[in-house]
Amino acid sequence: MATQDKPVLHGYFRSSCSWRVRIAFALKGIEYDQVPIHLIKDGGQQHTEQYKTLNPMQQVPAVEIDGITLSQSLAVIQYIDETRPGPPLLPADPKKRAQVRMISDIIASGIQPLQNLHVIQKMGTEKVQWAQHFIDRGFQALEPLLKQTAGKYCVGDEISMADICLVPQVYNAERFKVDVEQYPTIKRLNETLREIEAFRVSDPSCQPDTPEDLRA
Repeated sequence: MATQDKPVLHGYFRSSCSWRVRIAFALKGIEYDQVPIHLIKDGGQQHTEQYKTLNPMQQVPAVEIDGITLSQSLAVIQYIDETRPGPPLLPADPKKRAQVRMISDIIASGIQPLQNLHVIQKMGTEKVQWAQHFIDRGFQALEPLLKQTAGKYCVGDEISMADICLVPQVYNAERFKVDVEQYPTIKRLNETLREIEAFRVSDPSCQPDTPEDLRA
């Protein structure tokens, strides 16, 4: 599908969901513009009336692309995959494609939302323990699954949407002091993926809105 205008990603440098979209754009070689939405400043810029018109859920990302606005990262990734050339982000084989979607959903629905900002803010002094508990719970399920599905990457030897979801989640795990050494398959995959250029340029340490003290 041809388009004259570059997509616009409204996101936050450390948001897992925004990071997923950045990785997908990079893997596909798609140029795009970024509009930072600071999730803490001014009470959270995602709560403004202007932003609510883009994403009524008041979360990031929101992506303006091809005359529409999409607001869920997996929907954005699959739309990009279906409308843009470049390496496929979902395998052609139905079984492998189902495995990619399963792993992606475990992360995007079963792990990450439970340590999302709007949840963590409700937990007070217990927020770190809360996040650790649910990340460990998710990784305990994910590790044996990945042992079955992984080759070089999460499902076989081709990068997929599952890999796009995994790296930001491991970053969050490390941020909340989860011992990733307990999960050798997750650790190995993450280390392999972090060396790939599309993952490096999408990293939170080098985005337009990354604070100076967090820049790599």
